[in-house]
Amino acid sequence: MDTGTEGGTGLPEWVGLPGGLLSLRRLVLALWMSLFTVVTAVVLGMAVGPGWAAVGGFWLLVLAWGWVMLGRNWRSWRYAERADDLLISRGVMWREQTVVPYGRMQLVEVTSGPLERRFGLASVQLHTAAAATDAKIPGLAPEEAERLRDRLTELGEARSAGL
Repeated sequence: MDTGTEGGTGLPEWVGLPGGLLSLRRLVLALWMSLFTVVTAVVLGMAVGPGWAAVGGFWLLVLAWGWVMLGRNWRSWRYAERADDLLISRGVMWREQTVVPYGRMQLVEVTSGPLERRFGLASVQLHTAAAATDAKIPGLAPEEAERLRDRLTELGEARSAGL
């Protein structure tokens, strides 16, 4: 059975995540850090003195650092469908690669929270008998998440162990 994606070299073709996930995470970061900046500046300004309000700028440094880190993390996420399993790779400093055999999958879920729906995103959650091999692919387009769910379900049933 010829399934999965492999390039001409026999290596899996990795698929990255769409940019909507990065936009969503950066927006959430900016909103929280802005709130922390204002609250810190107001509280310190009123309690200690106006000069201390500048300490709220610390959260702007956290925002700048987080902005860069979110971009690096987003670029590290990728997945590849192979003939017998699904590969998921992520991580910048500590690379983590999860291999989920199609025959071991018991449940494939597509989830989408309120913010994800607003940004047109969905996540695919894979459940296996061993919790250590459970995996999640966040931030996919809903159509791609549903296609992946259907394909993984089909391949899991074909391998006759799970789903």
